[in-house]
Amino acid sequence: MGNHLYGMPMDAGMWLGMAAIVAGIPLAVFGALPKHRSLHGDHAGTNYEAPDSTPLTRWHAGVLLVLTLGLVIDVMKPATLGFVLPGMRAEYQISKATVAWFPFTALVGTTVGSFVWGWLADIFGRRVSILLSTILFVSTSICGAMPLFQLNLLMCFLMGCSAGGMLPVVYTLLAEIMPPKHRSWVLVLVGGTGLVGGYLAASGAAHTFEPLFGWRVLWLQGFPTGIVLLLLARLIPESPRFLAEQGRTAEIADMQRKYGIVPRPRVAAPEDAAVATQRHGKLTLALVVTALSWSFINFGLLLWLPTDLQARGFSSTLASGILASSALIALPTIMIAAWTYSRISSKWTLIGSIVLTLAGLLGALIPAELLRWEPLIIAVVAMLIVGTNGMIAVLLPYSAENYPLGIRGRATGLIAGASKFGGVAVQGFALAGLIPTLGGAALALLAPMGLSAGLVAWAGRETRGRSLRELEAE
Repeated sequence: MGNHLYGMPMDAGMWLGMAAIVAGIPLAVFGALPKHRSLHGDHAGTNYEAPDSTPLTRWHAGVLLVLTLGLVIDVMKPATLGFVLPGMRAEYQISKATVAWFPFTALVGTTVGSFVWGWLADIFGRRVSILLSTILFVSTSICGAMPLFQLNLLMCFLMGCSAGGMLPVVYTLLAEIMPPKHRSWVLVLVGGTGLVGGYLAASGAAHTFEPLFGWRVLWLQGFPTGIVLLLLARLIPESPRFLAEQGRTAEIADMQRKYGIVPRPRVAAPEDAAVATQRHGKLTLALVVTALSWSFINFGLLLWLPTDLQARGFSSTLASGILASSALIALPTIMIAAWTYSRISSKWTLIGSIVLTLAGLLGALIPAELLRWEPLIIAVVAMLIVGTNGMIAVLLPYSAENYPLGIRGRATGLIAGASKFGGVAVQGFALAGLIPTLGGAALALLAPMGLSAGLVAWAGRETRGRSLRELEAE
């Protein structure tokens, strides 16, 4: 049928397959949930941490590889949205306004998923939350075989929910099993590599498979890649807190052997603990504002940039080439961010990336006749790309390090959700036909980005090389 399913009738076998998926998902979820859970509070595992002198072992390397692969696969799914829209629109014979609902529902799903999976990670465990997200990820690959656009919207929302949950939980788990000496650079490097790798994998798959099999293959590939991740899940450990709550002492001893995680004495709370708690609320406000500001730039200003450049008289080749270079700029940016984050300052690395983005916004306000000079517009776009890549590379690791064990998943999920919300708002503006110019978007985002830099400088604290026990004591 030329890879076109639109108009194909649903036969008995297809309905039976759909019923099996609907029944199989809750059964798989039930199998992944812990069978016994203590109700004695959430403090059992707070004593467990690897000493600062603990070296990285092959077990650490295995976890890093699997979780990086998980992020690549996870980011790859929503990153294919731009590649499937032309083929979907042609097959279903729908307008641009109608097909725009597809990325809108996906981004709503990622926002919801960030909150839901972060909450589940605090209740049932980090590893369990990753497994549940992967199960939903595998099941929503059926989106590639949906004959109706409305069914695609439903599956796309569920896909977004699964994709939105992986990122904050991965950061949370890594923060709890890595030695303090290595925690900072590992968090930034794994998260950043997963993000960049996901976008590169999505573009590579579109280039390789879509010309042969059509747009649907970009959704169907979620099935084999998700199964691979489930098969490798045995290499993903659980947080010691949940092992302790469930009385799984043998697994705690195994973690001590593999990862050097041992019971450690608590750090007494300082005398100004009440003041520190108030500061914690201010930090949450600062990080949420930062995440929202980043999301509007990433999903709005940079998304509309090619159209604006062409309106200024630049060729489509130059317009696409400037953004294509972002993938090349992103990886060295992440490496530099990881180095400064772990060697100089976590707090000021985040502030520095915000300030660089702010400089790019100021550059976008240069009069239009001056921005027609090619080297100047390239410099402005480069500051925006480098700044935003640096921001997202350090924002969630910094969040995971700053929150106590009992709410770490939910807090990181909240900030991850805020980093997606701008995409929902931007897609809503696009559906309403409200697409501003580069200068207009930059002017609107100048105040919130400047506010986020001030808030992080005021409420942020240094986490570089510090034990999570010390940070929790505050």
